[in-house]
Amino acid sequence: QVQLVESGGGLVQAGGFRRLSCAASGSIFDINRMGWYRQAPGKERELVATIARGGSTNYADSAAGRFTISRDGAKYTVYLQMNSPQPEDTAVYYCYLHYIGIKAGSGGDAWGQGTLVTVSS
Repeated sequence: QVQLVESGGGLVQAGGFRRLSCAASGSIFDINRMGWYRQAPGKERELVATIARGGSTNYADSAAGRFTISRDGAKYTVYLQMNSPQPEDTAVYYCYLHYIGIKAGSGGDAWGQGTLVTVSS
């Protein structure tokens, strides 16, 4: 079993800064990819950014150039630095993990509970 604990959500002023954190724990042998998705009211969940085991990153167009994803592999922790967020970035941000489990043949996808980020204009 795997747990993802997110932190860092809250109210932020447009143009400010915010950092989200997500720590993974549990029966993890290795992590293939970690990342962030978000879901705004009335919209579908969408990719924000992911980071692979080797360090390569992938960003949604809406996040590229403003948000930065990073990882502390030793701690199974992923971060999302949000620079100059805008009201349209208001959403519940979900941590995502694709992992290999300790038990042979186990692993897969895991999701956090989500953390709300509200950007005020």
